[in-house]
Amino acid sequence: MADIIQLLPDHVANQIAAGEVVQRPASVVKELMENAIDAGGSTVKLIVKDGGKTLIQVIDDGVGMSATDARLSFERHATSKIRKAEDLFNLNTNGFRGEALASIAAIAHVEMQTRTEQDEVASHIRIEGSKIIFQEVAVGPKGTSMMVKNLFFNIPARRNFLKSTQVELRHIIDEFQRVALAHPSIAFHLYNNGSEIFNLPSSNIRQRIVNIFGGKTNEKLVPVQEETQVVTISGFISKPEFAKKSRGEQFFFVNNRFIRSPYLHHAIVAAFDGLIKKESHPGYFLYLTVDPASIDINIHPTKTEIKFDDEHTLYAILRSTVKHSLGQFNVIPALDFEQDQNLETPYDYKNKSAHQPGVIVDAGFNPFKEENWTTGGRPNFQKQSTKGWESLYVGMESQGNKNHEFSSVSFESDTITGSIFDDSKIGVDSVTTTFQLRRKYIVATIKSGMVVIDQSRAHQRVLYEKFLKNITVKGAISQQLLFPLSLTFSKSDRAIIVEIQENLTTIGFVFEAIGEEEITITGVPLSVPESGVSMILEQLISDYQQDFVVDGFSQTDVLSKTLAKSLAVKTGEMLDSESQLALVNDLFACKESQLSPFNKSIYVTITESDIDKKFM
Repeated sequence: MADIIQLLPDHVANQIAAGEVVQRPASVVKELMENAIDAGGSTVKLIVKDGGKTLIQVIDDGVGMSATDARLSFERHATSKIRKAEDLFNLNTNGFRGEALASIAAIAHVEMQTRTEQDEVASHIRIEGSKIIFQEVAVGPKGTSMMVKNLFFNIPARRNFLKSTQVELRHIIDEFQRVALAHPSIAFHLYNNGSEIFNLPSSNIRQRIVNIFGGKTNEKLVPVQEETQVVTISGFISKPEFAKKSRGEQFFFVNNRFIRSPYLHHAIVAAFDGLIKKESHPGYFLYLTVDPASIDINIHPTKTEIKFDDEHTLYAILRSTVKHSLGQFNVIPALDFEQDQNLETPYDYKNKSAHQPGVIVDAGFNPFKEENWTTGGRPNFQKQSTKGWESLYVGMESQGNKNHEFSSVSFESDTITGSIFDDSKIGVDSVTTTFQLRRKYIVATIKSGMVVIDQSRAHQRVLYEKFLKNITVKGAISQQLLFPLSLTFSKSDRAIIVEIQENLTTIGFVFEAIGEEEITITGVPLSVPESGVSMILEQLISDYQQDFVVDGFSQTDVLSKTLAKSLAVKTGEMLDSESQLALVNDLFACKESQLSPFNKSIYVTITESDIDKKFM
């Protein structure tokens, strides 16, 4: 039998390795920026075009490389970080496996120009698909410039799987923020299509957070600091009242490396238990410093997951530290039963002396005098004549002892949520009798028995199809706000709003301006209350961050689902009989009445035979 096992060519092996290292342009950004930081750069510039599909360039002023090192850096498993296996357990740098540049060069056009401080000229290398085109000397500053063009040019299938430019740019911004937050002492710049998005000077952690997420973030932050033998924790958490629907502002850094850890995230949520709503998420920027020998950072290709030796101890320390910070800075409300609030002096009167009140009495005033006092504006107390009192009862002739005037008297009942549907829709003959069960279900009679409807899911379906129609035909009506509404979002969140602005406009939102930090809204759809605009937009941003949908129907679908879920009748709301009937008839007028927009059953049918079986 002939031998069938053979060694793969280097360029094929590099393309396979690229599948693990490079998933999208943001992966290239992460690897190149980490290399620039390991090179000791004090200023790092990131330049992208078309969401990184056309160009990704990272420029640093680090130590640079010699001509020999520049050539060897593109070989597989070429690294300056480790020499022996034991070094893997004492890593203090970001890149160490030596696969990044080789993998990137296998699926893109790469140009590198680098120069050390001792060399007089720089080294310029160009590689296309693992093939070296040229290497020559050039004139350039100290440091390294990496330019990656036409990502996945030789793998069309991978390039077709890339998302739109806006979505890829959003991923790049996320990676940029993670690296910038991990290294506040380094200045970072981000340029997209020639325009500057971020200009982050060298600063401390708090200033770096404010520079990235906006000036109003400063008032939300609560410092966290704890030092133990196991871990040193520092950073900031957000106050409970600023908890959001989205998970955007949640960052863990271990030894200046961004990681994801659902286990440690649960410790933060447990510390906030009872302070925020269940569907809200706390924000945090936490920096953990541990012994490099106690963690394994090489268990995941992107190095965003870390294995800890003692996770349980770390969980307990992190949870108690966050709780301590919440209490130490008076974030948790406290009651003092020994203090009498009535005895406290208001601040306005703290340094003022007591003022003796005075009473002014008119000694010459006599209310029983009959003369007409006109001076001083005092009233005339003279008794008026009672002549002509009969005229007060003109038109009130007796019509017999009829009591029909009280036949239309009505009495107030319990407070019922107002009708949420137009009365013109009521009157469909499909359902004639309904009643509400436990403020959650609507029970309606039908020919074969009865149907039990979940009122929240039913309203979601009705609103979902309504919003889909409005976006499609662009026939929504907007109500203008008396005062413009200004909302603050981070740059990444604002990018999502800009991306879906057109669809938001078609359903009734009117945007006056979208600034660097604030978005001004002057009009909202008829069914959206002004107080709920911020919550709806936050929920919308959260859904887009999870689904990463962009084009055509997907974007419209997510937008309609979010609005329907936010505006639908909730469990616990009482509906009057007209609204119940309208909801039932509108539900069965929908194209799909059995499932909610989230593929959950809306109603169940109980036939007469099912009821008869209960009595057997």
